[in-house]
Amino acid sequence: MDILHTAPHRCFGIDVAKDNLVVSDGGACVTIPNNRRGIRAFLKERQPDFIICEPTGGYELILLEECLSAGLACHRADVMKLKAYIRSMGTLGKSDAIDARHHMAVYGRERWASLPLWREPDPDEVRLQAFVRRRADLVALKVAEQNRSKAGGAKALAASFKAVLGVIQRQIDGLERKIAALVENSARLRRRIDICMTVSGVGFLGAASLLAQIPELGSIDRRQAAALAGTAPYPSESGNANGRRRQRGGRPQVKTTLFMPAMCAAQGKGQFGPFYKRLIQNGKPPIVAIAATMRKIIITINARIRDYQQQQS
Repeated sequence: MDILHTAPHRCFGIDVAKDNLVVSDGGACVTIPNNRRGIRAFLKERQPDFIICEPTGGYELILLEECLSAGLACHRADVMKLKAYIRSMGTLGKSDAIDARHHMAVYGRERWASLPLWREPDPDEVRLQAFVRRRADLVALKVAEQNRSKAGGAKALAASFKAVLGVIQRQIDGLERKIAALVENSARLRRRIDICMTVSGVGFLGAASLLAQIPELGSIDRRQAAALAGTAPYPSESGNANGRRRQRGGRPQVKTTLFMPAMCAAQGKGQFGPFYKRLIQNGKPPIVAIAATMRKIIITINARIRDYQQQQS
């Protein structure tokens, strides 16, 4: 994970919108167009050495790519961490100017030593993420349509439901073929997916989904892997009260992908079956044992990918 090694002299916070960027170094804000010409002119004129922005549905990518081309350090902030920092400053208002002036620039100057720098992702990983996201959308749409087809009075519309479900299924099948072809043509993706599939209960599509949702696997530690998967237990303690630890946060859909391998362990199958059984014998409720098994699975996958990458370097 690349980070800055010297404190930035000119740190700019940039709030990104579709058409414009609101820019500030902690003082007055300026607005520039969100296009390559406007960004290049700004970088040439102001000469920053550190840029911070938030993820904004992909509208920030032009800015990040131009910073990378110019050799500038840039960080795409974690929204939850940034919002917590904003609240810690006692600011409750929300506007582009407030975000850029009072928050991101100051956040960058204070936290620069621990902020990972943005690096352009592997094109194959970007395509895999797009395919996996689209497939997940279609699967959710298929489930919704199946549920509607079973509702009262749906018999009269059976032909309509059948036609729509057929179209959705063909789209899903096409995306699965595209995922398979992409992996087949990418040695790096193919090897990482093979490693994921060495874990009991993780199939090809499950492995592809995990790598699309957590591309950092293999380059992070066990705690970070559990946190990104949403399986890290957080304490609930106050004074003498010691509540049960609960999972929070994480990236959407990761736990859904991990649930089936964990259920295989709950049925006594695979390498994690004894782990699950031991938790139950120690008095853990089944739902807690399932959650712990999911955490064990993602930590194991991360460790195996990390060990492989170290062997190759």
